[in-house]
Amino acid sequence: MTPQTLFADASKSFQRGRYTEALGSLNQLLDFSKDAKTYALLAKTFVALNFKEEAARTYTLAAEQGGSRAEDHYIEAMKLYMEVGQDDIALSLGLPLLQRSGRDPDLAFMIASLLFKRGEKEVTRAFLPVLAASENTKHNNLAFLLLTGSPEDNTERAALGALLAKMPHSLPVIIAHLVSHREINNYDEMQRLQPQLDRILKNNVEKLVQVDSPFYNLMWLADEAINKKVGHMVDAFPADHPKQRLTAPHSWGKKIRIGYLSSDFWQHHATMKLCGAVMEAHDRDRFEITLFCYTDPTHLEDGASREKWGKVVSVRDMTSDETAQTIRDHNIDILVEMKGHTRGGRAYILNKAAAPVQVAWLGFPGTTVNVDLDYIIGDHSVLPDKAKPHYWEKFCRLPENYQPNNPNQARARTDMFTRAEAGLADDAFVFASFNATRKISRETIDLWTRILKATPKSLLWVMVKSREAETNILRRFTNSGIDGTRIVFTKMVPYEAHLSRITLADVGLDPFPCNGHTTTSEQLWAGLPVLTKEGTHFSSRVTESLLRAIDLPEMVAKDEEEYFRLAVDLYENPEKARAYRERLEQNRFVKPLFDAERFCRHLEAGFEMMAERARNGLGPDHIDVPALPPRETSFL
Repeated sequence: MTPQTLFADASKSFQRGRYTEALGSLNQLLDFSKDAKTYALLAKTFVALNFKEEAARTYTLAAEQGGSRAEDHYIEAMKLYMEVGQDDIALSLGLPLLQRSGRDPDLAFMIASLLFKRGEKEVTRAFLPVLAASENTKHNNLAFLLLTGSPEDNTERAALGALLAKMPHSLPVIIAHLVSHREINNYDEMQRLQPQLDRILKNNVEKLVQVDSPFYNLMWLADEAINKKVGHMVDAFPADHPKQRLTAPHSWGKKIRIGYLSSDFWQHHATMKLCGAVMEAHDRDRFEITLFCYTDPTHLEDGASREKWGKVVSVRDMTSDETAQTIRDHNIDILVEMKGHTRGGRAYILNKAAAPVQVAWLGFPGTTVNVDLDYIIGDHSVLPDKAKPHYWEKFCRLPENYQPNNPNQARARTDMFTRAEAGLADDAFVFASFNATRKISRETIDLWTRILKATPKSLLWVMVKSREAETNILRRFTNSGIDGTRIVFTKMVPYEAHLSRITLADVGLDPFPCNGHTTTSEQLWAGLPVLTKEGTHFSSRVTESLLRAIDLPEMVAKDEEEYFRLAVDLYENPEKARAYRERLEQNRFVKPLFDAERFCRHLEAGFEMMAERARNGLGPDHIDVPALPPRETSFL
């Protein structure tokens, strides 16, 4: 029989479902012809007979013969190898087809699934655009899993837009999409989707708290009762862990051993700009300080010594279990977690019962859900009595301010810049915002618009990181009737230059519902009065705390209307702003805000009160640290 006859017979047998006969004809045919068409039919026959691995090998042979359908045969082989659990072989066949995967969502899905299973999420992100744009729901779901939660990433933003177009009522997609667009101040998207959020807040809060992020929730929702529930999992850690930690054998020494846990132990990070001087000021006769550090090594290349803060123990390459054991090996009495739900944090280490007393401080402005914590360190402004039911932790309230500062940092120089160099008119009253622009909420920018309309010779000076944010902010103002020349944008600059340029402004405008934190301290340090309003959750009360700690409570408005009136009054009576600036200058080295040594003594008193309860077998309870006598002279 000729090869043509054998192939025809095999084809007929296959079509009639007589697969064994087809197999016999094809085996004879292979003695004459090993072409792609023959191997492909043989592979189909193996599939029909449920010989999947043989079919996969045969499709590969078909592809190796070349021809216009070679890639199709490799794809069929991939599918079969995946079905039989041969993922490595399947991936080896798929990787050479990457160019095609950009236009073939099925192929992209297969390769991405294989890479995702191997934990190669970063590599897999290359498939995000095609999967997000696919009409296949499975592809869309994988695309959502590939998101890293990086709101500044334009690729992720575009993918989320595509996903939202296909799943307009998916709350996880809506939430992620809004996070991404708040990063670039896309007020149109915020406004378009707000009615859906309002309906959910009214009718189905439980659904919202299941999908939102604790960190980004604080950026738009200033309701502590809801903030507490976001992301909550009842089984995040065993319910008896707090009691076990308290009752476990522990050797208390003469000194209290404090462990600080963070990835921010490097001199230029905002955290260490704030608390570095406090760590240096610890009384080494009474406290032993250890830094459990998982800082990225790239941040340590400046060669700065960190031993001034305490003994540094690297846990960067350790698992959570290994880190907790290392902390226990150091016999730490009080472990201070300094990241919470901020990016890169590893707060879940505390769920491994790392220390008898576990405390949250400074890194996250709110309650830390799903983490085994005894206390949160705050003050009476950020943690008022009415907030107690909305926190998983007990309060340890310092008497004056929860946010420390470093009085030894660079001083702002008034001779470094002129207004002309900054693009500011000499005769204008300059309002300023140097905060991350994602904090400039719709409510904030609308209030600032009212202020600008009521103060016609004023400018608003805004720091931006991205062109998109600048464009969107300017559009919002101009669409509201504000002349675009009154909005002056500035970029991030080195720290000393940043402090110095602040002196060119007249009044800082604080955003809400998430205030400036380190940014507000920097402005007050540079002598710029900052206007804020009373908040309803931790992150919206921070600037109030800082203003009270430097004795400038007049800049704390009760509500938006008073915020508006105070801003207009300062514009109309600029001598008030100058008087506030003079008061800041007088108070800088007398009042508590920048007094690192005083802050340290209060913090240490809080640690002693926590330790005393634990030594006596008492569980955590709310603690209010008493204040030292006020200073009469400069703390320098």
